[in-house]
Amino acid sequence: MADRASLFNSNLMPCKLTFRTADNRQYVTMFKRGDDLRQDQLVIQMIRLMDKLLRAENLDLRLTPYQVLATSVQDGFVQFIDGSPLRDVIAEWSTIQEMFRFYRPSASGPYGVEADVIDNYVRSCAGYSVICYLLGIGDRHQHNLLLCQNGRLFHVDFGYILGRDPKPLPPPMKLTTEMINGMGGLNGVHWQEFRRLCYTAFLHLRRHANVVLNLFSLMLDAGIPDIALEPDKAVNKIEERFHLNLSDEEAVHHMQYLIDTSTSAKMPVLVDWMHDVKQMMKN
Repeated sequence: MADRASLFNSNLMPCKLTFRTADNRQYVTMFKRGDDLRQDQLVIQMIRLMDKLLRAENLDLRLTPYQVLATSVQDGFVQFIDGSPLRDVIAEWSTIQEMFRFYRPSASGPYGVEADVIDNYVRSCAGYSVICYLLGIGDRHQHNLLLCQNGRLFHVDFGYILGRDPKPLPPPMKLTTEMINGMGGLNGVHWQEFRRLCYTAFLHLRRHANVVLNLFSLMLDAGIPDIALEPDKAVNKIEERFHLNLSDEEAVHHMQYLIDTSTSAKMPVLVDWMHDVKQMMKN
């Protein structure tokens, strides 16, 4: 559908393309040239796998494993999901809850928002926090965290994995003050629910660590950028984050420590500010 094609205002200017499917539906994608999407495709496959493992344990964390298709080492297609970067949400609405109250208000819901929206938000924040920690996904800033009107938050752009990060002193998880306030703050019931979901997800995924590690090991010779740097250590880097030597109780305490460390970290606040300044200068 040529009349619906457009270009995004970013460095590589990806193209937004709308296709008509065989059953007469519309499927929206981004075509990106200049990016090696094989690593993104691998991460999405791992997120989809972990989502299935968690669902098998009756834990639905409202993840959004969008489709990625690398067509070469420098271009490919990414499914377009209608969401707004967290930075844009804060700039326009000041708070996450204000955005929810505008699109999905409810007089009887928590914070004046439909209960399902808050539930989606808390669950998706927990799911991506745990998974991004396990895969060591780096370069997390408020432009690659997207928020949907239905409350689902999801991460995009996985150029750094296995603990690599271009920014100094990255926290174990990306948990900004704005994200926490969206759950009602550190003293709210939804923040406690977020923590409980993180503990539960971590324990479930630890029990299936062998599946994750075995499938990841199949990709060692695929030329994935961050794996190719140290292929002999790639699987070990993920295995270390599962902490399989710990008991379940000790694993919960470790996850508590990771969350507390992430919420109290000061460097990410400075890094986000510097990233915003850099983006403003580019624009």
